[in-house]
Amino acid sequence: MTVYLGYLFTLLATALSLLVTDIVLPGVNIQSFAAALVAGVVIGLVNAFIKPILTLLTLPINFLTLGLFTLVVNGICFSLAAAITPGFSVHGLVSFILAPVILSFASTFLNKYFAERNVDIKNTSLKTEV
Repeated sequence: MTVYLGYLFTLLATALSLLVTDIVLPGVNIQSFAAALVAGVVIGLVNAFIKPILTLLTLPINFLTLGLFTLVVNGICFSLAAAITPGFSVHGLVSFILAPVILSFASTFLNKYFAERNVDIKNTSLKTEV
């Protein structure tokens, strides 16, 4: 049960992070919260299955650019998720590069927030049981 709750919180954090990215960057457009939830699932799947392959294929370029090409790989994955998801679009080079960075920062912040709240809930429930 706790594992599913963790996935739910991660999905919720990703969807909220996408909405933050939509607010910050004019080139990222999300039509609704439902589209953000679907985009969160699609981004997770793209990052799990396609991003490792792209990273491996672009390893020589990434080595030559001292890791900066990772930003391009992240942008490709983000744009691919936008192409697959209805109600989610990315336009422009700045959004292509910066949107995954903003998404990462916002998602990390929200995941840490949910993790801290989850620990507080667990500690509170343990204290009441003893």
